[in-house]
Amino acid sequence: MTNNDIIKKLRVALHLRDDEIIKILELVDYKISKTELSAFFRQEDHPNYKNCGDQVLRNFLNGLVIHMRGKREEKKPGA
Repeated sequence: MTNNDIIKKLRVALHLRDDEIIKILELVDYKISKTELSAFFRQEDHPNYKNCGDQVLRNFLNGLVIHMRGKREEKKPGA
């Protein structure tokens, strides 16, 4: 299973739109255009298909955690 398959399946399972995925990536300070994102969801034989790299998937998953759970609270020193 490729990174493209994983991000496609998560998009469908969580009913996410492209603009929501972009906002999730922005939660971890990762910028991506809607055009670049849509290239991940194309068929492999399409001329505008692009492989979803490990960095994009990692940032998406980290942003998804923040999106679903909220920001992690910082522990106070000495606590």
